[in-house]
This record gives sequence, structure tokens and C-alpha cells, in this order.
Amino acid sequence: MEESIEQKEKEKQEEQMINQAFRELLDDYLATKHRKRVEIITKAFNFANQAHKGIKRRSGEPYIMHPIAVAKIVCNEIGLGSTSICSALLHDVVEDTDYTVEDIENIFGPKIAQIVDGLTKISGGIFGDRASAQAENFKKLLLTMSDDIRVILIKIADRLHNMRTLGSMLPNKQYKIAGETLYIYAPLANRLGLYKIKTELENLSFKYEHPEEYKVIEDKLAATAAERDKVFQEFTAPIRVELDKMGLKYHILARIKSIYSIWNKMQTKHVPFEEVYDLLAVRIIFTPRSLEEELNDCFDIYVAVSKIYKPHPDRLRDWVSHPKSNGYQALHVTLMSNNGQWIEVQIRSERMNDVAEQGFAAHWKYKEGGGSEDEGELAKWLKTIKEILDDPQPDAIDFLNDIKLNLYADEIFVFTPKGDLKTMPQNATALDFAFSLHTDIGFHCIGAKVNHRLVPLSYKLQSGDQVEVLTSKSQRVQPEWLGFVTTARARNKIASSLRKESKANQKKGEKLLADFLQKESMSLDDVVLNKLCGLHSMKDRDELLEAIGCGKVVLGDADRNLFKERQGTNWKKLLKFSFGGSSKESKDTPAEEKKSLLPVSGKINTKQILKLTDETIQKSYIMADCCHPIPGDDVLGYIDEKGQVIIHKRQCPVAVRLKTSYGNRIIAVEWDTHKELTFLVTIYIEGIDCMGLLNEVTQIISRQLNVNIRKMDIETTEGIFEGRIQLYVHDVDDVRTICNNLKQVQNIKLVARVEN
Repeated sequence: MEESIEQKEKEKQEEQMINQAFRELLDDYLATKHRKRVEIITKAFNFANQAHKGIKRRSGEPYIMHPIAVAKIVCNEIGLGSTSICSALLHDVVEDTDYTVEDIENIFGPKIAQIVDGLTKISGGIFGDRASAQAENFKKLLLTMSDDIRVILIKIADRLHNMRTLGSMLPNKQYKIAGETLYIYAPLANRLGLYKIKTELENLSFKYEHPEEYKVIEDKLAATAAERDKVFQEFTAPIRVELDKMGLKYHILARIKSIYSIWNKMQTKHVPFEEVYDLLAVRIIFTPRSLEEELNDCFDIYVAVSKIYKPHPDRLRDWVSHPKSNGYQALHVTLMSNNGQWIEVQIRSERMNDVAEQGFAAHWKYKEGGGSEDEGELAKWLKTIKEILDDPQPDAIDFLNDIKLNLYADEIFVFTPKGDLKTMPQNATALDFAFSLHTDIGFHCIGAKVNHRLVPLSYKLQSGDQVEVLTSKSQRVQPEWLGFVTTARARNKIASSLRKESKANQKKGEKLLADFLQKESMSLDDVVLNKLCGLHSMKDRDELLEAIGCGKVVLGDADRNLFKERQGTNWKKLLKFSFGGSSKESKDTPAEEKKSLLPVSGKINTKQILKLTDETIQKSYIMADCCHPIPGDDVLGYIDEKGQVIIHKRQCPVAVRLKTSYGNRIIAVEWDTHKELTFLVTIYIEGIDCMGLLNEVTQIISRQLNVNIRKMDIETTEGIFEGRIQLYVHDVDDVRTICNNLKQVQNIKLVARVEN
């Protein structure tokens, strides 16, 4: 009886919590400028609430709290209206209950049903539990996105809420979801102009992958907050005086660099937190005197602040005259403050700030109440994505990489010979430009004239270049082109053409080989192919046939002699050799000894890991060659096709791709070495050359810390030295101690661990 009363009380509290959350959503919606379609939103809430009744999330709260939270993000942080809010409330109904898309259409109409259907289609694969279908489902996502951009906007909101509540998941799921978020969702949010969401997704991913480092940077930011606030007040005081004189309505904000961006800079530049100097940026947001004067006001503010502080000559970014392809508009100028520090100032109107905060996509084609249907940069980008999808990629990771190439790129602006402006990603080459004009122009491109000067296909374009493409009918696609093109469109078209050519050559090669063997009274089989691959140093059948088809391999006397040798060979032996023998013999053959240098404990659910037993997992850990993890590094395990667990650093680029494409093979692992083993690391040092420095370095490493040096490579140029020292350590603590001790040497200015 008591249990029943307690249960009822709990249900009543949950009901109050759900209704309170929905009331907050309605209040948020009523505060927007959208048409007030409260009735349909309430109908969607009641429907979803009933459908998910009694279901709990892993955190223990009622499931309906998740759709409400996603709808709030869609409303407040992306700025969408009632259709999107309803779709967000209903986004899991078809996936998790017995209701169908047809039911949604009958009750809520075709548009909401179409969006819910799009969200349901992409809930598996890269976004769910089926590892094999990941790339296919990502294609579905992009195809649906090009039909209605709201699908991906709601999916990003869904992912943001999942990331905010990731703490209740198991560690291996956390790594999978965080890796996926960093690899796909943050770039997508960036490409759609959702800067605030992109930054939060990056920070949350980093927080779960490197919790200790996240906490260290967070604490240091908090400790230096008062000092930054003082710099901000002093820097902006004279700017406020000047803007007041101009009679503008404005507000000035301090923008602090995100924790993930700070860590990224520390890694790439090998500098400590204290040497990241661009932590503070200043944002001026103003109300234009009139819409026509908006651009002029931006430049008037720029002139005013440049009179107070000296601007950096190379750091003016004009995205006002030429907006980024995701709609971002602002004027960025870097000024020298009175304390000798460069500070970036971002100048935006309120309209520009809205686009920057909520994303261009929300203001684009589907702004409720009518919107522009013009062919903007985002529409062109979606068209490019569709083109990539039209040609299926054989490899999931290649496909994701191709799409990703076009997500994060900063833009440059180049001109055609007639003066038309084209937007290209940074680092785009002349060949990328040729493919952006037309596929045929790309295929037949032999070079280009940039600013009337002849340049090769691999020439990297700069903003402001005028480019004329040179073509020849005799030109064919070359495999080396893949080495320097940077756009997904060019890479995809080149790879597709090379695959077609390869298939044609293989077909031709197969016919030539069959004709050759017929003359030798032999048939084309696996044994023959294996022998020929060995003779011509080819890795497999396809490579051999292609080489014969394109004339790289010409069949002749050497091949005939090979077959003559075969006539005297014991046929059974040859068959056994080629096909690996019988199953009995296979068992008798000793298996290659697995490398198990490292005792690592894996906390995993065996049901989720491809039928591997605990015993197998505990015995077969291998250290990844790509990132050389050592004890103390933040690591994860990846179960390969052979059932071995490969240990990667969590930030290793290979691990990032694996988390995205094979998330269900990721397991959480912990170090358990007790300083018994040593590992090779490389320390990079840089500083001012002086007498006895090398002796001091070796004394610290060998004598004081008792660490074995394997190799030293030191170079000095004009009084500055840099060097790499390979040494054996037990774990990350050893590395930290060595780095800290070396930093105490007067003339050493930089010490950092780098890849071996």
C-alpha cells in the first residue's frame, strides 16, 4: 500500500515536471516573432507525451523530457517556428513506438510528416547502433537535408541535447558519440552558421574525451577571469566614448576563446595555456541607422576604432562585403592594445549577429511566413553534396572524409576572366577551381593562368586571384591529382573517373590474359593468378589485370617459363599452398604470437562487441603505430576484424575516424602498468644556443631523472637551436617531469612531447 502511494506521488511529480517544461517551451515560442500556432504545438506535445508514456531515459527521467528539450533548442537557439517545434516533439515517435509516418501525416499534415520521416530514416547507422550501415545512413541524412534543411537542424538540436546529457551513458558510448559529434556534427553546425552550437558541441566532446585536461583549462580560465575583465574594461572605454559621439545604439561584449579551441592551439603550437594570447576578443553589436546604411556603419566603426588603436595590417577580414557561404557577415579587425597585446574586434549589426548566432539556414529558404527562394551559397553547397551522393563511394571512411572536406573550410574569393566572383575553400588549387566551373573542364585541365601568369594545376589560389583555366582535349585524369585537390567535388569526380578507367583496364587485361593462357593450353584460375601476382609484384588480382590492360605488364617469356616450372610441380602441394591447406592442417599450424606488451583492463559489455570473449579481449591489446600511446594518455580500444584490440589516443585522427564509422567496436580501457614497462617518446626542444647547453640537457635527463636516451638530433641556425630527443619513459608523468625540468633551463624556450 505504501509503495502504491509512493508510486502515485512520484508519477504526480513527474507529470508536474513535464507540464512545467512544456509551459516553458510555449512561453519561449510566444516570445518569438513567428505566427502563434499554439494549438498544433500543444496537439504535438499531447500526442508525443501519450506515445512515450511510461518510458524512461537512461538518466531515469521521463522520455518525453528529451523531445521537449530538443524543441526548446530548435525554438530558442536555432530560431525555427511551429512546424519545426512540432517535428522536434514528434521526432522519436515513429522510431520508438507503433505509430507510423502515415499516422503523423493524417494527424499533423504532410510537411511535419516529411520532416519526421527524414529524422526517422537517419536514426540508425552513424547516428545509432548499426555499425555496418553508417555511411549509408549519413548519405540519407544529406539527401533529406537537401530536400528540407530543417531535418538536419532538428538533428543537430537532438545531438546537442544528447551531448548535454551524455554523463549518464557508458564510457565506450561516450567516446563513440563524442567522436561522431566532433567529426560530423560540429562541422555541420559550423557550415550551417550555428557558431554557438558548434562551439558547445566541440567543448562537450572534448570534456568527455579528455576530462582532466578540460578541468585544468576551465580552472585556469576562471583564475584569470578578473585580469581579462580589467583588460576588457580598459580596452573598450575609449571605444565607447567614440561610438557615443557617433550617436549609435550599440553594446560591446567580451568573447572568450572556447576551451576546445584553447586546447587545440596548445596542441598544434606546442605552447602552455599561459602563452595562448588571443583568449579575449571584443564584439561590437550595433543597431544600424537604416538598412541601407548598415554596411557604411560597419566601416565607420572600423575607422573610429582604428584611430584609437593601431590595426594589424594583415588581419582585416571583410565578411561584410563578401559574406561567408553560410551567411556569416562581420568585419574583423585586430588592434594593438595599450598593454602591447593584439585584440580582435568583431563588428556586427544586430541582423548580422542573429545570423551568426542562429545560423543562416534558419533565415534562408524556410523562414516561416515566407522566405527567399534565391540560389544562395548554401543552396549551391547542398547541390554539391547531392552530386557527391550521386556517385557511390566504395569505402565508408573515404565517403565521410569527402563530405567533411567541404564542411569546415574557410573561404577565399577568386575571380573568373570576366570578373565574376567565385567562393572557394581555403587552400583550393587551380584544378579545384576548374572542377568548380564544370566537370569536363576539370577532366581536361592542363594548367591555369593566375593574374595572367602561367601556373601548374597544383597552384594554391589566394583571395583576389583572377583565374583562367587552360584545357586540352587530349588530357586525361591522372592519379596524382588526388594528392593535391582539396574540394570534395573535385576529389569525388577524379576518384570516380579513375575507378571507371581501372574497371575498363581490368576487363581488357582479363581478356588479354585469357587469350595468352589459351595459347599455352591453360585456363584462368586462382592458382595461375596468384603465381602471376608473385612474379610481377602485384598485391592482388585486380592490380595485375589492370596493369596488363594498361600495358604496364606485357605477358611474355618470363610468364611462359613460370608455367613450365609448374608442370613439374606436385599439383596437390600447389593447391594446398595456394588455398591454405585443410582445416586440420590450419589447426596444427601455430598461430602468429599476438603482441600483448600491455596489461590493460577493459570494462565492456561483451554482448556489444562482436561475440568476443572477455579472455580474448584481455590477452590481445596492441599499441597503435599511428599515435604511439603511453600509460597516462587518454586512450580507447578499437576491436579490429581479427578480434584484437588496438589502443589509440582519443584525439588520434585515425581513432576519430574509427569512432565515427565503427562506433560499436569502440571500448573503454584503463591503464594498469605500475611503471613496469618503458615506452619510446619524442621530446621537442627549442631555444637560444649557448655553451654547455647540450651537456645540461643530458645531465637532467640521464643523471637527475635516470631516463635512457635512445637518440638526439639537435640543429643550430643563427644562434637558435631546435632538437628532438627520443627517450624511454614509463608513463605520461615521466614526460611531464622531464618537460618541467627542461623548462627550468634558462635558454630553453619551448619543450613539448611530439609524435615519434
